[in-house]
Amino acid sequence: GNMSFSCLEPQVVPVTFLSSSSYLALPGTSEQDEVFISFQFRTWNKKGLLLSSKLHQAPGGFFLYLSDGKIKISLHKPGKALSDITAGAGLNNGQWHSVSFSVKRNRISIIVDNNATSSAHASIPLQIYSGDVFYFGGCPSSGNISECNTSFGGFQGCMRLISIGNKAVDMISVQQNLFGNFSDLLIDLCGIIDRCLPNYCEHGGECSQSWNSFYCNCANTGYKGATCHYPIYEQSCEAYKHRGNTSGFYSIDSDGSGPLGPFLVYCNMTDTTWTIIQHNNTNLTRVKSANRENPHTVFFKYSASLDQLQATINHAEHCEQQLAYHCKKSRLLDKPDGMPLSWWIGRTNETQTYWGGSLPAEQKCACGLEGNCIDSQHYCNCDADRDEWTNDTGFLSYKEHLPVTEIVITDTDRPNSEAAYKLGPLLCRGDRTFWNSASFNTETSYLHFPTFHGELSADVSFFFKTTASSGVFLENLGIQDFIRIELYSPSEVIFSFDVGNGPSEVTVQSLTSLNDNQWHYVKAERNIKEASLQVDQLPRRSHGAPPDGHIRLQLNSQLFVGGTASRQKGFLGCIRSLQLNGMALDLEERAKITPGVESGCPGHCSSYGNLCQNGGKCREKYNGFSCDCTFSAYGGPFCKKGKHISAYFGAGTSVTYNFQEYYTLAKNSSSHASSFYADMTLNREAITFAFRTTRTPSLLLYVSSFYNEYLSVILTRNGDLQIRYKLDSHQDPDVFSINIKSMADGQLQHVKINREEEMLIVEANQNERMKFILSSGTEFNAIKSLTLGKILENSDVDEETMKANSQGFIGCLSSVQFNHIAPLKAALHHSSSAPVIVKGRFTESSCGSLTGADSTSSETTHSFADHSGPIDEGEPLANAIRSDSAIIGGVIAVVIFILLCITAIAIRIYKKKGIYSKNEAKGSENEDSAESALKSELSMQNTANENQKEYFF
Repeated sequence: GNMSFSCLEPQVVPVTFLSSSSYLALPGTSEQDEVFISFQFRTWNKKGLLLSSKLHQAPGGFFLYLSDGKIKISLHKPGKALSDITAGAGLNNGQWHSVSFSVKRNRISIIVDNNATSSAHASIPLQIYSGDVFYFGGCPSSGNISECNTSFGGFQGCMRLISIGNKAVDMISVQQNLFGNFSDLLIDLCGIIDRCLPNYCEHGGECSQSWNSFYCNCANTGYKGATCHYPIYEQSCEAYKHRGNTSGFYSIDSDGSGPLGPFLVYCNMTDTTWTIIQHNNTNLTRVKSANRENPHTVFFKYSASLDQLQATINHAEHCEQQLAYHCKKSRLLDKPDGMPLSWWIGRTNETQTYWGGSLPAEQKCACGLEGNCIDSQHYCNCDADRDEWTNDTGFLSYKEHLPVTEIVITDTDRPNSEAAYKLGPLLCRGDRTFWNSASFNTETSYLHFPTFHGELSADVSFFFKTTASSGVFLENLGIQDFIRIELYSPSEVIFSFDVGNGPSEVTVQSLTSLNDNQWHYVKAERNIKEASLQVDQLPRRSHGAPPDGHIRLQLNSQLFVGGTASRQKGFLGCIRSLQLNGMALDLEERAKITPGVESGCPGHCSSYGNLCQNGGKCREKYNGFSCDCTFSAYGGPFCKKGKHISAYFGAGTSVTYNFQEYYTLAKNSSSHASSFYADMTLNREAITFAFRTTRTPSLLLYVSSFYNEYLSVILTRNGDLQIRYKLDSHQDPDVFSINIKSMADGQLQHVKINREEEMLIVEANQNERMKFILSSGTEFNAIKSLTLGKILENSDVDEETMKANSQGFIGCLSSVQFNHIAPLKAALHHSSSAPVIVKGRFTESSCGSLTGADSTSSETTHSFADHSGPIDEGEPLANAIRSDSAIIGGVIAVVIFILLCITAIAIRIYKKKGIYSKNEAKGSENEDSAESALKSELSMQNTANENQKEYFF
């Protein structure tokens, strides 16, 4: 029949709407009660006007527009919206989407992508007749065309296959001005650009775009910034510690803005900061029936990848991992320097035959290195091949081999042969890059490092301190490109750069001077979208990337640190922890071979000393600082970890802290009182303590002075708390009573007393604070000592204080702090160095941590009864003399206790051996019971060995 061997596709002529002012006006047939329009579009913008028209001989019109990636239709009359219909979703994804829009009388219908689920229909209370012009993409900016002036914004994107009344529009005729009208269009080409290909969002950031730009969604990536380049987590536990964080779980990003992602670790914030990384098998595991042909092999998986672990280990000053091998007729080595029977593999995937506590290439255990193995002919305890449990345990600390990833055991297939192993978590301490620093002593000195050339993004971060008013921190040059960061003035830092389209700069102004010899933090980043600069905690400043610049940096010179290539405007001061794109630069090593630059920077306490709280003293270290909590009631790395230091006071017990000796030691002054009276005059006190007692009256706390002034805190006979201030030796004391309830009920009571000149604030058990006014004075002159319990020296005090002092205090005192002095901590933990004298029965207790139901047991333990007998008038606690009767009674009690323990241990060992023998005969019924039996046997064996060596009765 009539056919041809060709297929002529209809000509498709796309049109590009280049700007928000672009539009296409096409004529329609007026006064029609039926309108049908269809077209296809693609865009990256979430909103924009697609189609609009005025109604025939009626005010108002309709708008078809994009809002948040959805198609919406709005039919309106002046001041009133008649309908608002929505269809489709996610239509701004850069793909082609079809739209069919129809109106017939009072019925509106829209279908998106020929999908019934993406369609919408509605009836309206208005008969619609078509107008004579349809506007696509926008409307003219001039003229009185009110029906097109909307807040939707112009459409930016492409359209094609436009049809009005089932008749295709010939866009070539439009281009030739034969049909319709248009402005700022590109006809016969879709000029949309995919700005997410390639994807410049880093670290898995999700790319989206508009007509002019792209955007990165950095949610759940662990990074931030315009391109998800900069990490939101610190690189080490050391960095978290110096932000003031305490022990806990933290995400760390060991290579900063590099390709490795963050992972979770536990940071143990002690004086030395430890990073703890767990693996999947930390249990003690039993091994039987393994030989060379059928070895027992175990693999360890960590909470981080090997690359992440390597970066963490490289940052650390020291890493270690404990490996314990328990054995019974199971050897590690066939013979000294012979073929290994068991081995482990580390990060480098190499077989290692040295064991915990030994050194690489030694093929020994710790006992072989120390020369104390149970058989001197062997280098490991297990190689003695004895038919009893022993072990080789120690720490592996050669960083290049850590962590352990695999253990292989082959010698447990002989009769009575058995082994068990346990691998601890990876432990790393310190951060050798965090304190890595250099001191620049001349304006012409600098360090140089490899360049940034070819990087897509560049970020620089460092700390500096200086007294100079200006200087260049670093500079990197290319033929045309450059970057430079400098202190331009005492309060201004400038980040300047050129990426091929002229110089630009970002400036941060500080309200305070930056040349105050304190550490300040600088972070600068340049990427394809923007350049940013942040100094300390000041607001981050950024500039959008100029158009037509290089995508990648073209820098081919060395990176100059502390100066410039021209040796002008050099930096005078210290720079530390310098990192480029997450890589730390070793300033100290380079400084050792560079004239005018010294390795390391002193004076960390000047910037970080404020982290030491509650009276803790900052102590300088070569690579940082530490907080000395000796004279604080608190502990932890920053002396802010609450530690309930509690003690039980017997009848007549006295603890006296002498301020005289404290000031003599602190100021190295004369011991004569008049030489330091002025130093010990107080205008304010901050006192906190907790107590538990059933005795009244009682003296809780007493502070004396050389001028017969004093402060006493007592419990009256009816159990009221009473504070008595005498700040004028010629007046009676001010007396303030707290009459909430009896505080001598055996429960733990918390008290806070704060004085600021004449204003006194008291808080008991976190109840409402009570305010009082002193009348006897505002200065507490020449304070002498603080006493807890009973006053033993002659003191001129009032009658009520004397009554309370008649028996002192019997019970529990806890967490006592007077300003920055912690007398209980000094007496219990630093009695040999602190100026404290203890007399009477005084023992450390946990009574300060017991509340509620526990109070009864505490009261039973200490009985709060009057322990009759003379008060000990001996030396301080360290040399306190106990009575002969107490010694004899103690010796008798110890002997009886030892005999009972020996009997109990013998019975327990006999029973355990019987149980274990039965289990061996029967075989292990389940893994848990086997492990329990193993642990019991190991425990008994170790106990027996220790008794033979050290504790044999």
